[in-house]
Amino acid sequence: MICHTETDSPYGPLTMVAADGALCGLYMTSQRHRPSEESFGPRDDSLACFAAAREQLEAYYTGELRAFTVELNLRGTPFQRSVWDQLTRIPYGETRTYGQLADALGNPGASRAVGLANGRNPISIIVPCHRVVGSDGSLTGYGGGLDRKRRLLDFERGTALF
Repeated sequence: MICHTETDSPYGPLTMVAADGALCGLYMTSQRHRPSEESFGPRDDSLACFAAAREQLEAYYTGELRAFTVELNLRGTPFQRSVWDQLTRIPYGETRTYGQLADALGNPGASRAVGLANGRNPISIIVPCHRVVGSDGSLTGYGGGLDRKRRLLDFERGTALF
């Protein structure tokens, strides 16, 4: 069963989506590749995974949490899921390039494919695709917008507050 709820954040409302009791989506408003509202299922504010995600996000926003443990149900191709798994291994406050992620996957020529998979990440913030930058360290695309990406990175580096 798929259902959803909403929660507030320093970036505006976030839509949380669950499938089979685990978080499968966390979408910002106006996010690129955001599925249609109809695909989110009915609203259900009572799921334990939503309460856990909300609690962990609040702790993240206050700087108390650096690694999420909420149960995830990542839905994508095997390659996408391998990229998303690599994203969860990027330490808080650090960045990696698309090339570094491709190398970590054992496929150094796959940086473009890594970028495409990164852009399709369905669970923003918790699966930290905002920690991926261009080969020269520049901020490149982010489904939630470059301003949000910059704010997330600045917050994690301790150079800005929410």
